[in-house]
Amino acid sequence: MKPSTAYQQHRDAIRQIVERHHAKNPRIFGSVLHGQDTDASDLDILIDTTEETSLFDVGAIRTELTELLGVEVDVLTPAALPDRWKMEVLNEARAV
Repeated sequence: MKPSTAYQQHRDAIRQIVERHHAKNPRIFGSVLHGQDTDASDLDILIDTTEETSLFDVGAIRTELTELLGVEVDVLTPAALPDRWKMEVLNEARAV
Protein backbone atom coordinates (compact mmCIF):
# COMPACT_ATOMS: atom_id res chain seq x y z
CA MET A 1 0.00 0.00 0.00
CA LYS A 2 1.18 3.50 -0.76
CA PRO A 3 1.83 5.58 2.37
CA SER A 4 -0.44 8.34 1.02
CA THR A 5 -3.39 5.92 0.97
CA ALA A 6 -2.74 4.76 4.54
CA TYR A 7 -2.27 8.37 5.63
CA GLN A 8 -5.60 9.50 4.16
CA GLN A 9 -7.43 6.60 5.82
CA HIS A 10 -5.98 7.20 9.30
CA ARG A 11 -5.40 10.93 9.79
CA ASP A 12 -7.47 11.14 12.99
CA ALA A 13 -5.72 8.12 14.50
CA ILE A 14 -2.31 9.60 13.63
CA ARG A 15 -3.16 12.78 15.54
CA GLN A 16 -4.44 10.75 18.52
CA ILE A 17 -1.30 8.61 18.70
CA VAL A 18 0.95 11.67 18.61
CA GLU A 19 -1.04 13.44 21.33
CA ARG A 20 -1.21 10.33 23.53
CA HIS A 21 2.60 10.30 23.60
CA HIS A 22 2.98 13.90 24.79
CA ALA A 23 3.77 15.42 21.39
CA LYS A 24 1.84 17.81 19.18
CA ASN A 25 1.46 19.35 15.74
CA PRO A 26 2.02 16.28 13.53
CA ARG A 27 2.90 17.24 9.96
CA ILE A 28 3.76 15.34 6.82
CA PHE A 29 6.59 16.11 4.45
CA GLY A 30 8.51 14.35 1.72
CA SER A 31 7.17 12.11 -1.02
CA VAL A 32 3.65 11.78 0.42
CA LEU A 33 3.24 15.54 0.59
CA HIS A 34 4.44 15.90 -3.00
CA GLY A 35 2.30 13.04 -4.35
CA GLN A 36 5.40 11.11 -5.37
CA ASP A 37 5.19 8.15 -2.99
CA THR A 38 5.23 4.54 -4.16
CA ASP A 39 4.50 1.23 -2.45
CA ALA A 40 8.17 1.22 -1.36
CA SER A 41 8.06 4.73 0.17
CA ASP A 42 7.86 5.57 3.84
CA LEU A 43 5.74 8.22 5.54
CA ASP A 44 7.68 11.16 6.95
CA ILE A 45 6.08 12.73 10.03
CA LEU A 46 7.37 15.83 11.79
CA ILE A 47 6.25 16.38 15.39
CA ASP A 48 6.79 19.02 18.02
CA THR A 49 7.83 17.76 21.42
CA THR A 50 6.70 19.10 24.77
CA GLU A 51 8.41 19.12 28.15
CA GLU A 52 6.81 15.73 28.77
CA THR A 53 7.98 14.06 25.54
CA SER A 54 10.72 11.46 25.97
CA LEU A 55 12.72 9.51 23.42
CA PHE A 56 10.57 6.54 24.39
CA ASP A 57 7.50 8.53 23.32
CA VAL A 58 9.02 9.30 19.92
CA GLY A 59 9.88 5.61 19.48
CA ALA A 60 6.39 4.57 20.55
CA ILE A 61 4.83 6.99 18.06
CA ARG A 62 6.92 5.47 15.26
CA THR A 63 6.10 1.90 16.30
CA GLU A 64 2.37 2.50 16.70
CA LEU A 65 2.09 4.40 13.41
CA THR A 66 4.02 1.72 11.53
CA GLU A 67 1.71 -0.97 12.93
CA LEU A 68 -1.45 1.04 12.25
CA LEU A 69 -0.57 2.12 8.73
CA GLY A 70 1.25 -0.98 7.52
CA VAL A 71 4.05 1.17 6.05
CA GLU A 72 7.39 2.35 7.37
CA VAL A 73 7.17 5.65 9.24
CA ASP A 74 9.95 8.10 10.04
CA VAL A 75 9.16 10.38 12.99
CA LEU A 76 11.36 13.44 13.30
CA THR A 77 11.45 16.60 15.37
CA PRO A 78 12.63 19.96 14.03
CA ALA A 79 15.80 19.63 16.12
CA ALA A 80 16.59 16.27 14.48
CA LEU A 81 16.37 17.58 10.91
CA PRO A 82 19.70 17.91 9.11
CA ASP A 83 20.67 21.55 8.61
CA ARG A 84 20.97 21.14 4.83
CA TRP A 85 17.19 20.67 4.41
CA LYS A 86 15.76 21.82 7.71
CA MET A 87 14.27 25.12 6.48
CA GLU A 88 12.77 23.47 3.39
CA VAL A 89 11.01 20.82 5.49
CA LEU A 90 9.79 23.33 8.08
CA ASN A 91 8.38 25.57 5.35
CA GLU A 92 6.64 22.85 3.35
CA ALA A 93 5.35 20.49 6.07
CA ARG A 94 1.55 20.29 6.23
CA ALA A 95 -0.65 19.47 9.21
CA VAL A 96 -2.03 15.94 9.45
